[in-house]
Amino acid sequence: MDRLDIRILNLLQEDASLPLRALAEAVHSSPATCQRRIAQLKADGYLLKQVAIVDRVRVGRPLTVFVSVELEKQNAALLRSFEKKMTVEDEVMACYEVSGESDFLLIVNAASMESYHAFTRRVFSSNNNVRNFTSNFAMHCSKFETRIRLDET
Repeated sequence: MDRLDIRILNLLQEDASLPLRALAEAVHSSPATCQRRIAQLKADGYLLKQVAIVDRVRVGRPLTVFVSVELEKQNAALLRSFEKKMTVEDEVMACYEVSGESDFLLIVNAASMESYHAFTRRVFSSNNNVRNFTSNFAMHCSKFETRIRLDET
């Protein structure tokens, strides 16, 4: 990955809908070169996907919860099984295997306390190898980023 690739990645992280011509102009390259570079960045696994970020409150999902999950038993198969279950849950925005007292940290988004409660009953209380979970509710979000700033030097 060279400096041009990094500049392209930085710009796409700011606005993935940027027209190819505008992107090329911003990085001082041709649209064809940028198109080839983007295709290669995707093929090499640097660009995972291009998405739109919606305002969670405006779409009726204002509750964000950080959930620490401790499993009853841990082995490679049980850890993978839990991760697989979390990938299909729409409320789960992120699932991290972590070190420390918990096995996983989830970021869960819900429409209300009632819907979050239903989620916990369905996902944690229904024979899913969960020993314990702790919920921390976001009171305010002063920063949310998906961008990873890459150094161009």
